[in-house]
Amino acid sequence: MAGQTYEFYSARAAEAAADAQAATLDNVRDRALRAEATWQALADQARAVAEQRRKIAATKAVENASEAG
Repeated sequence: MAGQTYEFYSARAAEAAADAQAATLDNVRDRALRAEATWQALADQARAVAEQRRKIAATKAVENASEAG
């Protein structure tokens, strides 16, 4: 699942939360809540990775500009 975005993971977390809310059985609700937590953790990680990549790209752009100028 390389390349998945924050939006993808966040949408899966929202689906799992809805499943948990609709569940009538405790074990089904618990499973959906665990899934929600996992999807949300993946979303948070994807956001952090994207932000880190943006920072690295900005730093490289500044370095390239200073070398060229």
